[in-house]
Amino acid sequence: MKRRHLLQAGTLVLTLGAGQLARGASILAVRLWPAPDYTRVTIESDTALSAAPQLVENPPRLAVDIEGIDLNPALKELVAKVRADDPTIAGIRVGQNAPGRVRLVIDLKQAIRPQVFTLTPIAAYQHRLVFDLYPTQVVDPLEALIAQRLQAKSEPAAPIDALGELIARQSQKSSSPAAPALPALPALPALPAPPEPLVAAAPGSGKKEATDRLIIIALDPGHGGEDPGAIGPGGTREKDVVLRLAHRLRDRINQTNLNGSPMRAYLTRDADYFVPLHVRVQKARHVQADLMISIHADAFFTPRPQGASVFALSQDGASSTAARWMAAKENKADQIGGLNIKAKDAQIKQVFHDMLTTAQIKDSLKLGSAMLGEMGRVGKLHKGQVEQAGFAVLKAPDIPSVLVEAAFISNPDEEAKLNSDDYQDQLANALMRGIESYFSKNPPLARNRSI
Repeated sequence: MKRRHLLQAGTLVLTLGAGQLARGASILAVRLWPAPDYTRVTIESDTALSAAPQLVENPPRLAVDIEGIDLNPALKELVAKVRADDPTIAGIRVGQNAPGRVRLVIDLKQAIRPQVFTLTPIAAYQHRLVFDLYPTQVVDPLEALIAQRLQAKSEPAAPIDALGELIARQSQKSSSPAAPALPALPALPALPAPPEPLVAAAPGSGKKEATDRLIIIALDPGHGGEDPGAIGPGGTREKDVVLRLAHRLRDRINQTNLNGSPMRAYLTRDADYFVPLHVRVQKARHVQADLMISIHADAFFTPRPQGASVFALSQDGASSTAARWMAAKENKADQIGGLNIKAKDAQIKQVFHDMLTTAQIKDSLKLGSAMLGEMGRVGKLHKGQVEQAGFAVLKAPDIPSVLVEAAFISNPDEEAKLNSDDYQDQLANALMRGIESYFSKNPPLARNRSI
């Protein structure tokens, strides 16, 4: 009898101890990442937290009860982190709802589809509670490119036929039946499925046909938001330098006409926020990009490696051990950046299981060689030929795609170069020349008018 009482008492102590541990969870950091596509709120703690979200329509707000914490100064920092230009969040309120429970209320500027999920520790992060707020009204990126082109006062107007094709596609999409209303906390919204490719011949088929239309180049600055990428010995973050380089290349593309056809750059991310790898591919396909260039800054365990590299996709395994290691490292971006695994659906799977064409890889190698040749004129090359591996971000089956490693950010000398405006300008010019060199031998294919 006495032993039974002791066991019961021990059980009670263990139960109370677990509760006290949960209530004593420490908040390590709070972060807010506003973006055109969605806004992310992250609460990082030393132990896992649980949350019960409720979406309220009028006025629009998301109320979340977070178990396992008490109100503290770190949580209150979220209130001050809301920016006036945040497209989604109007304000944040926090309060103690009950012992060991904090209520977080996110006041919204527009209707959203929220995703609330947790992430286990990885890399430099401990446990993360994540709120992804997706607007229900998604801006069509192709439509935005058209509007941007029409508003460019300093450039000649795009050919009427070219714009007509694009606008016709938009009209065709807008006439589709409206999607049914979604319940509270529905599945992760995705971009509309890419339209059927409007091409006269498949890439690499040998049929080259000059065209007079808008040429779209998708630029993909690697990492972003929760995922800083590689960090140099001086503290430089890969996500920052590659975004600066992408902006420079974007400006050069937007000022270029190829045999009378205007070029326009489309960025998969235009600021410091995280974009999942499959969404980067979806975005490039949706705007029917002619090329996709993913921009990164290499890193290794030691500071000695140096030089730029270019990678293309491989169907038959990596071209070297280093290429295989690099692909595995870059493909971890989703885990570090914080992908909601439960939101993976058939559309995501389709992106990565589409038949990869030999023609896409062949054209990607041509593009990579052209860019590598020009990059070698402004700095050292790590390898003199395009390498291949299974990079997830290069798996658009209908778009020639390359991944550029601009330099080794882990090398102190190259880290300094990446932070140099002069070197960034030289590199952006080299990449632009590579694009033009590729198109000089592989003119963009004519697009048929959609019916």
